[in-house]
Amino acid sequence: MHSSSNLYRVACRISRERERENYKMERNVKEEKCVRVVCRKIITCKDPGIQWLIGSPFFPSFTIVSSFRCLHTQSHDPFSPDYTKESDDLRTLLLRGFIVIGALFVSNGNWEENAIKAAETSRTMRKFLFDDGGDVEMIGAAADLVSGDTHFFFCGPVKSQNLEAVSTVIYEDNPERFVWDIGCLLRCALTIKLPICIPMKRTSDAEEILSSAIDDVAAKFKDPRAAYVIEELNVTSDPDEVPQFVVLRSTDLDFEKNLSDFKLLRSVDESYADTKSCSYFCLKNTPSITLKGNADAIQVTILLNQSRNIPKSSAPIAEYFPASEPARLLVISFNLEVLCYASKDLPVASAVSKLIVPGLVDQLTTMKKAIMPSLLTQHHQLRPYHFFPPGILHPITAIYELSYGEMEIKQAEIRRSLHLRLGLPLDRPLLLIANSINFGVTKGIAGNNSMRNGPALLKDVHTEIPSIGVSGGMISLIEGSYEYYHYLQDGFDDSGWGCAYRSLQTIISWFRLQHYTSIEVPSHREIQQALVEIGDKEPYFVGSREWIGAIELSFVLDKLLGVSCKIINVRSGAELPEKCRELALHFETQGTPVMIGGGVLAYTLLGVDYSEASGDCAFLILDPHYTGNDDLKKIVNGGWCGWKKAVDSKGKNFFLHNKFYNLLLPQRPNMV
Repeated sequence: MHSSSNLYRVACRISRERERENYKMERNVKEEKCVRVVCRKIITCKDPGIQWLIGSPFFPSFTIVSSFRCLHTQSHDPFSPDYTKESDDLRTLLLRGFIVIGALFVSNGNWEENAIKAAETSRTMRKFLFDDGGDVEMIGAAADLVSGDTHFFFCGPVKSQNLEAVSTVIYEDNPERFVWDIGCLLRCALTIKLPICIPMKRTSDAEEILSSAIDDVAAKFKDPRAAYVIEELNVTSDPDEVPQFVVLRSTDLDFEKNLSDFKLLRSVDESYADTKSCSYFCLKNTPSITLKGNADAIQVTILLNQSRNIPKSSAPIAEYFPASEPARLLVISFNLEVLCYASKDLPVASAVSKLIVPGLVDQLTTMKKAIMPSLLTQHHQLRPYHFFPPGILHPITAIYELSYGEMEIKQAEIRRSLHLRLGLPLDRPLLLIANSINFGVTKGIAGNNSMRNGPALLKDVHTEIPSIGVSGGMISLIEGSYEYYHYLQDGFDDSGWGCAYRSLQTIISWFRLQHYTSIEVPSHREIQQALVEIGDKEPYFVGSREWIGAIELSFVLDKLLGVSCKIINVRSGAELPEKCRELALHFETQGTPVMIGGGVLAYTLLGVDYSEASGDCAFLILDPHYTGNDDLKKIVNGGWCGWKKAVDSKGKNFFLHNKFYNLLLPQRPNMV
């Protein structure tokens, strides 16, 4: 008789087999006779070149989920890839669980000839990436340079043989559901501090020493003392709920199987019949990634038993091993974070051995290559980030050198290259760190709860405030969200001198919430320190209670965010209504908050209501001089955020006629 657990496993296996059969019947087409295009649009361009077609071993054969442009070519020949550089880039960019299944040649000429070349090119790339490209059928595709018409062909494993035109191309109606109904994400983050000793007289041995140390680290992933904790990354808010988890020992995993044999991943691995599948750890009825870039993933944590088994207890001791020759000690930090895509049917043991561990080794190797040229001269801060840019159905990974700084030209060049490869627009910062995927909090045995620093601030306090009415006027407002910063916030007493600082904080919060930057909103002291560092202020300025104005705000925005500003000067508050046309254009084209400074007062401007016919206007003012608690009703009813006429119904001027005013108009970055 079967035990209850065996019956459960048999039932699950039968259920999965039925689901797969139903999946095929619904589409009523044989996998080997069609190409399925899941991505909304294959990247096409007006220039000749190669595009790699991306699929997954978890999808039906010849399913194209995305396409990446080939950027590295030999001798400027767009059809001759530099396979070493291209494979390094693709190995970093592609999550384990996605593979190259073909190539597309964008060119004029014979369809079949171009398709054969494309298939052979992709087969060679597979050999560089996975060493399995010699005996697999690939997609060879050719697109006309003028019309953009695309023809698909199957190309057999032997060069120039078995070329078959594709008669059926299926375009998925719901690509997101296709990808995430089949699969899920696994994530493993690991920080390694690797000490190495470089002999002073043999610095040329540095590469060999580092490579050997990294090989030792990679070997520990398979060490019998290693264990892997697999658990839900996100669970409900119920503190009493216990997350699903399982612990796998390294000895339970089969690392000997060919890691490049993706056929092993296409079906349930019987050797792991007793192991939970990935679906056991997936949140029910919840998409893996939301449109806001938050992600649910199965968390994999590596533990290593460092204790030795000794018959008797003893006190710990320290051993001293003197260096045989003068040497330099380097401690290199590796912040690894691997994201993988796996079928929900795949046993988690197979996912760890075939996806997570190879992914960690790949990332270590990539970082080693990056730091090796300047190992002895530069302190590196490499960090992987995962992004889910619009138009791409799966996350991608980029490794950034944080010592550059996000706005430094080298980092911008890296992002521009990624935009070109992925077909992303070149005027939006989609791959800044602020746009990276935000993973939830692990509440299981291997993770810690995270706490938000300080209370949440009010956002977008103006949204429910109607205009006071400008006859024939047109309202122009900021675009996007901001946080309201004002006097006495966070327990800091800046009453009487900090209004411009608060306006600047509101402006920077807008850039953060629009994902133009990942820096924290700076404190008053940090703002002052920035002005000292650029030479605008003397050192005594830090910690003072001195005012700043529009010019200083522009300096800080340039230094911290790389944001340029336009400044409008008016000699009197009476002239401000004359600038409403220009302000309306700013909100319509730039959409950023504006700082208005005059005399000893500073305000944040969120919009204007302007009649071009009459010149009548109203200003939507966010007042940083408010000193109360963050009570939205109190703020709105008290007029701390509201529409102001230049001259109210009682004849009182809002803007003083005997003061000059500077208006700071931050420009939306046109950048990658």
